[in-house]
Amino acid sequence: MKIEQLHKLFLECNSVCTDTRKLKVNDMFFALKGENFNGNTYAEQALNNGAKYSIIDEEAFNTKEQTILVNNVLETLQELAAFHRTFLNIPIIALTGSNGKTTTKELINATLSQKYKTTATIGNLNNHIGVPLTLLSMTKNTEIGIVEMGANHQKEIEFLCSIAKPDYGYITNFGKAHLEGFGSVEGVIKGKTELYNFLIENKKTIFVNGNDAIQIEKSKQANTFSFGNDDKFNIQIVFIEAHPNVKVSYNNLTIESHLIGEYNFYNIAAAITIGNYFKVDDSAIKKAIENYIPNNNRSQVLTKGTNNIILDAYNANPTSMQAALLSFEKLNNSSKVAFLGDMFELGKDAELEHQNIVNLIKTLHFKAILIGENFNKTKNSSSKIGIFKTFDDFKSSFDFSKVENATLLIKGSRGMAMERILELI
Repeated sequence: MKIEQLHKLFLECNSVCTDTRKLKVNDMFFALKGENFNGNTYAEQALNNGAKYSIIDEEAFNTKEQTILVNNVLETLQELAAFHRTFLNIPIIALTGSNGKTTTKELINATLSQKYKTTATIGNLNNHIGVPLTLLSMTKNTEIGIVEMGANHQKEIEFLCSIAKPDYGYITNFGKAHLEGFGSVEGVIKGKTELYNFLIENKKTIFVNGNDAIQIEKSKQANTFSFGNDDKFNIQIVFIEAHPNVKVSYNNLTIESHLIGEYNFYNIAAAITIGNYFKVDDSAIKKAIENYIPNNNRSQVLTKGTNNIILDAYNANPTSMQAALLSFEKLNNSSKVAFLGDMFELGKDAELEHQNIVNLIKTLHFKAILIGENFNKTKNSSSKIGIFKTFDDFKSSFDFSKVENATLLIKGSRGMAMERILELI
């Protein structure tokens, strides 16, 4: 079946689905395969549960009129998404970066939705499956699409751009993330700037943080719209040491966010800039950012008992960990404790980067509890740092009754599930 024909059938459906547990009536089911499952085996069940069509790639499961046999289900999903994107012909904003992608995407969406009907990536569905699903969730009512793109090796962003064909792009930053796949920070820069390369080649627009030398250098040949100290949009941070929430000043407005840490300043600034570019009123921009409440373990501020908690445990890498610690240092609370979990996907640099974090903590003025096999391998002579090899070791040994009237930072890679600490406090 040609992709044009499949797209006509797709338009008959409410949405697409890849998981029968989340299937809704009149969905188009795509029988994807994974290491431990074969979606083809669920194709008939999907139809019985109300799917309008099931897309399969194994002849043995072509048992009903509503099953559609293709060569490769994943490739078909991607081709359909690319076709649908062209069919809609709406502005698409793509963003990637080492840190802050999802928060920035949420802020941009909150800002633009003050004026436009937007569709944005849900959660962090930002890979070779998530991007197509995001595009296929857009409808004729969508006025602007916002697509988050993640990557852990070269050519991924390039591939995602070939599907989403963005008109605008923003890179949050370049940091020490996914070093195992990218090989080095230079590899990270090369991989992330594949977004710039696409936009430059297609004469599209790049949003640039004018205070980031790498962004400036890599976007020299592009149509740019920038913000920063020396640019048209001069957005300043207003940081109060006694409180973690970030405030910014812009066009004689003060915007107080619910986001913690100076590292979120540029995420907010990008949303302000993009909102301004698309002519969202300043008052609406202020409303959008001030009403945005972070969730899902990202930059959340909580209270349990007598303790204030900064929960930033969705993920971590050396760059984001350092930024979080330096921001935590600036809070002038007398009693502070950082609970940090291992950082993953660092490959050969894992030992060095964990030691760097330990060395940094030694220069700061708060206690730290480090959890994980990588942190356990570090050299530490400081009495203010405690290290546990596993979370179970920490859970059985650490006495939370001694932590009172304190401010706590909780951060680590997703695999460490550091939010479990909340159950112990």
